[in-house]
Amino acid sequence: MIIDAQADFRSLLMHHVTTHWPDAIISAYDPTEAGHLPDEFSGAGNDLVLLGDRHGEDREGIEVLQRFVAKSSFPPVVYFGSKADRDAVRKLDPDAHFMRDQINHDALIVRLSDALMAKRRVSSTESLFVGDMRTGIHPLIKGYRFITKLGATEHSGVYLAERDSTNQLVVLKVLRQMADREDSIGEFDRFLQEYETIAGLHHPNIVQIYDLGVADDHAHIAMEYLDGGDLRQRMVKGIDEKNAVSYLRQIASALTAVHAQGVLHRDLKPGNIMLRKDGSLALIDFGLAKRAKLENEITDKGEIFGTPYYMSPEQGHGGSVDERSDLYSLGVVFYEMLTGEKPYKADTAMGIVYQHAHAPIPLLPARLGRYQMLINLMLAKEPDDRLQSAGEIEEWL
Repeated sequence: MIIDAQADFRSLLMHHVTTHWPDAIISAYDPTEAGHLPDEFSGAGNDLVLLGDRHGEDREGIEVLQRFVAKSSFPPVVYFGSKADRDAVRKLDPDAHFMRDQINHDALIVRLSDALMAKRRVSSTESLFVGDMRTGIHPLIKGYRFITKLGATEHSGVYLAERDSTNQLVVLKVLRQMADREDSIGEFDRFLQEYETIAGLHHPNIVQIYDLGVADDHAHIAMEYLDGGDLRQRMVKGIDEKNAVSYLRQIASALTAVHAQGVLHRDLKPGNIMLRKDGSLALIDFGLAKRAKLENEITDKGEIFGTPYYMSPEQGHGGSVDERSDLYSLGVVFYEMLTGEKPYKADTAMGIVYQHAHAPIPLLPARLGRYQMLINLMLAKEPDDRLQSAGEIEEWL
């Protein structure tokens, strides 16, 4: 159940939920149109309640949250508020809390999944994940000491860990074997094969792989811990022209090396480009999007991988992709680095996908006009009209 007075915000939350759970049954409630929920409302029949802070002029969202969390049998509550009520929300301790204007899809799905798992009191002893699913998932990987969870999806977890043999901080990525899925073995094997290829590469702009392992119910990868944050965070602060071009060169160089091994990234976006403290970039998450099926209603041809804002037209419509699709995604990233804006925006994922395929290529500000031809060559709608390899980006520059 989604409760908030703003229709656009209810629609946004619906999109986040149905993108991950296409069969979810969602009821949306507008307290300004339908009236405030009565005190005896118990939330019965709902697995989750997503509660926004907009309830009209005569009631504060924090008041509603207080009522909900006070009920012992109430379903898990995820609250979406503002900085002004953050301290009050923390005291009430809902199952999760987000700033309504700073919602990250992956983080939201992880927290919703955790809340659902906690409700069902799931504690798995049949996989590498054991312990209380609400307070933390602790991986059991021989040779590594768990420090903290960095993130998770339905099939994989990401953890900060310390390598026992060297006391070195590493990032552990763990893929669970899903025994009840027909294609899980194929996913499992391809996950390792992909990273075995990357592990053989020693490139300054590709994350370093230290270890690959497999057990009966999981595969794991230990890789370099990149402590400078991701490019998305760097974009928030603003990137000047010189650094934007430098970052473009580094990412293109990494793609040249990866494509030479016959590997496509397929999910190139600022969140998958990390910085080191020295300012250099490293590309991460090679092929990980291929492993976790991201079902999407956009097409009936098969799987859609990636993030709509950065998808090539062919990828967004479920067509075959090659290296030129990664170049398109890089063109979107470059445009965003230069301008601070995404080239295409819409209220829905479908709208964004449509624009990638049909909307004109946006123009850069006049001061950046020297890069317009490069943007045109990277964001061309047809793959044949684009640059044909990442190496051509350096040649053009």
